[in-house]
Amino acid sequence: MKNLSIDGLRTLVTVVEVGGFAKAGELLGLSQPAVSLQIKRLEEQLGCKLFKKQGQRQVLNQYGELLLPQAKQMLQFNDGIIQQFTSESVTGRVRLGIPSEFAARILPAIIGDFVSLYPDVALEVKSRLSKHLLSVSRQDQFDLVLALNEDLSSSNYPVFMQDQLVWVGDLSLAQQQIVTLVTAPEGCIYRRRAIEALQQAGLQYRIVYSNADLTGLTAALKEGLGITVLAKSTVPATLSYQAQTAFLPELGQIGISLVKNTQESAHAVNKLAEFIALRLG
Repeated sequence: MKNLSIDGLRTLVTVVEVGGFAKAGELLGLSQPAVSLQIKRLEEQLGCKLFKKQGQRQVLNQYGELLLPQAKQMLQFNDGIIQQFTSESVTGRVRLGIPSEFAARILPAIIGDFVSLYPDVALEVKSRLSKHLLSVSRQDQFDLVLALNEDLSSSNYPVFMQDQLVWVGDLSLAQQQIVTLVTAPEGCIYRRRAIEALQQAGLQYRIVYSNADLTGLTAALKEGLGITVLAKSTVPATLSYQAQTAFLPELGQIGISLVKNTQESAHAVNKLAEFIALRLG
C-alpha cells in the first residue's frame, strides 16, 4: 500500500487557496521549485496529473478537483490529532470583521481550519468595507479586524503584509474610448484607487455597476460589463488580471492590517490573529 504525503496534500490545498505556486511557497516557507516537486511527487503517487494550464495560470484539472475536498478532509484529521495531543484549550467568542473579497477568496479555508483546531471558540464573521472596519465608531462591533490600509507606515493600524493592486476582468475593454468600471459602493479603497489612476492617466471612465459583494462583482465581470480593481491575492481563479497594461496605469501597493479591538476572550483573539497572520503573511 502507498502512503500519501501529508506535506504534498497540504501543498496542493495551499496552492489552490492562494492561487499560485509562488505564493504557496511563500506561505509554506518553500521555494517555487520545491512546491512543484511536492506536487509532482503527489501526482506520481496517484498516477495522474492534477493541474492543467489555463492562460498564465496552473489550475486544477478534473482529477485535482476530485482530490481537493478529500485532501482537505485528510488535513483536518491530521491537524485535529496533532491539536488534541499538543495544544492547550482555547475558549471564548471572537467577532471577526473582514472585507468581502477576503471572505470570499481566502478566508473560508483558513477559518475552517481554525474552527477545526479550536472547536471551543465561538467565531462570528462579518464582511464590511475596510473604511467601516477601521472606523473608531465601529470598533466595539469587532474583536479582531482584517482590513485594507493605504497608510503603509501606520502606527495605529500596523501593516503586517502588502499586496499588489491589479486590474481585473476583460482588460480589452480598457481600449474603448471610455473605460467601464464595475466597483463596490462609494468609500471602497479599490474604487477610489481605480478612479484616481484613470484620472491621472487622462482616461475617461464611467461606473456601470456597483455591488459591495465580490460574488456580484465577479458575475458582472464575467458578463463583460466592465473591469475592476482588487488586491492580487484575492482575485478569483476564474478571472484574469494585470498590474498594468499598455492602456491602463499601474495601481501600486496596498497594506493589510490585523487589528485587535478588545481584551475580552484575549487568548482566543490572539490565537486567531496569529493563525491568520501565519497563513496569510
